[in-house]
Amino acid sequence: MTAVIDPQAELDTPLLQDNVQLIGGEWVPAASGETIEVINPANRQLLARIPRGTADDVDAAVKAAEQALPAWRDLNATARASLLYRWATLVEENAEVLDQLESRDVGRPHWGPSPVPGMLRFIAGQADKVHGVSLPTYSPDVMGFTVREPFGVVGAIIPWNAPGPMFTNEVAASIAAGNTIVIKPAEDAPLAPLALAKLAMDAGIPAGVVNVVTGYGSEAGAAIPSHPGIRRVGFTGSPATGSIVMEACARNLIPLHLELGGKSPQVVFPDANLSAAAPAIAAGITMNTGQICAAGSRVVVHRSVHQEMVERLAEAMQKVTVGPWHQQVNMGPLINGRQHERVMGYIEAGKSGGADLVLGGGVPSGEAFGDGFFVNPTLFDNVKPDMKIAQEEIFGPVLSVIPVDNEEEAVAVANGVDYGLVASVWTEDVGTAVRMSRALEAGQVGVNNALGAGVIGGPFGGYKSSGFGRTMGADAVQNWTQVKTISMRGATRPGN
Repeated sequence: MTAVIDPQAELDTPLLQDNVQLIGGEWVPAASGETIEVINPANRQLLARIPRGTADDVDAAVKAAEQALPAWRDLNATARASLLYRWATLVEENAEVLDQLESRDVGRPHWGPSPVPGMLRFIAGQADKVHGVSLPTYSPDVMGFTVREPFGVVGAIIPWNAPGPMFTNEVAASIAAGNTIVIKPAEDAPLAPLALAKLAMDAGIPAGVVNVVTGYGSEAGAAIPSHPGIRRVGFTGSPATGSIVMEACARNLIPLHLELGGKSPQVVFPDANLSAAAPAIAAGITMNTGQICAAGSRVVVHRSVHQEMVERLAEAMQKVTVGPWHQQVNMGPLINGRQHERVMGYIEAGKSGGADLVLGGGVPSGEAFGDGFFVNPTLFDNVKPDMKIAQEEIFGPVLSVIPVDNEEEAVAVANGVDYGLVASVWTEDVGTAVRMSRALEAGQVGVNNALGAGVIGGPFGGYKSSGFGRTMGADAVQNWTQVKTISMRGATRPGN
């Protein structure tokens, strides 16, 4: 986690221009000429200005995508894959600056090697492996089969917590299938997506295939699912906004996938390796300042090891260092003032609701924190399952410990929320692991790991209010296609 550029220096990279978005291969301002200031969450200083796009900009982007669609759709899939591989190479060559753009945007310290090049190569490998099937027929002179075709012009809206990987998930898979796309990054963190779009163009992906409209969710974002030219939508964000997006898609009768967050349980049994579980759980809730949909924010622990687990969690969370992204720290600030107020509000709710505050609960002080949106890692014990902090997604470094008496109660508590994105089980017993993996209502279950780490190509998505549809898996590209059934009767032979 070593700084390689002056954190106070102005952004100076050929991957970015001030106040432009990508429409039809051109870097242009908003039609209105209005702008949005992108603020550094570590010090509230100006990072950049981006266009305040609206429905007019989305309409221009859709028209550009429509114009680019026929040639891109009809380009053979292996050629599309080759361009995505080239994009991955350029991303890898620019990994350092992309990482620092996202660190400035989101406020997070360096995570390690970027997953984006690998994601692009994984998706590129699927592009020419989208297959139809042959179908049985009633007579031998008829042939039946299916083909998978792109939807056409598609749209996506992504959040601010991991903008580079989110952008890659939506864009790469959709265009690999032969679609063209209009995507809106979050106004709080648009820099890495804009830089990735520049590298896509540099890789030779034709103008109009990828279009990036920046702006507010209520303006540019709302215009994407509402546009009659959009044929499928991907959305990641809150359930409240997801419902609005779904309503807009319903009006236009178009499909979508939704990833709407989580309230993930970490279920700890008496035979668990607590020395491994505690630091992993602490790292999982403080990574990206807890602003991860998969973060394990509830520790559902057997009462026999409850006290020891709390002590180990407190010890691990005390070691988490906090500061600006360019310092050697584990955790940066929250993304903005609204999120800071939200997280502090939940902490106050935990205190007033009767939970025991073990650690944190406030903001760090000192010159290094300046005007940034920092908060201390926070641990609550003896949280009741129905408390607000145990039921609602906080999206901050706040961990709730809920003691239970047996496996049946653990399942009830773990499943007793509206969400069902990720769950973890900590046990040395294979039977317990199997039973819990089946019983937990979640799209992903990790056994003895906090975030489902270590799996390549695992489909990602949720149950219940965490949404529906999957990304990242072996069907990532296929999910952006629709099925056509073809029945073909041979011509009758002369004389028959």
